[in-house]
Amino acid sequence: MCSYIVEKTALFGSAKGPNGWMRIDTACVYFDHPYHTPLDHALAIDFINEAEGGRERVAVELSAESARALVEKILAALATGEAAHAAPPAHHHGQQHDHHGHTARAATEIPA
Repeated sequence: MCSYIVEKTALFGSAKGPNGWMRIDTACVYFDHPYHTPLDHALAIDFINEAEGGRERVAVELSAESARALVEKILAALATGEAAHAAPPAHHHGQQHDHHGHTARAATEIPA
């Protein structure tokens, strides 16, 4: 029996589909019978752009275990990434930093 229960959320981002990159503004999330994954039930996520009619989509189907693991890794990546980018790195005299905060040697420096 299919539940047809869909959780829908607004997004701001991009996804790569069969025709290349596209903007996405909506995710439809549901746990039901998958179309392709060889499971009785799977968590499915359809990424679409409703503002442009939702004609194209990028879809994923995951086992419940995989979906939970992905949620954990998304939250971990956000926590560490946001913490790393929260404050600009301290600039030390004579050192330059790229946009990732990595130290870059000046062209005139000779490595030790």
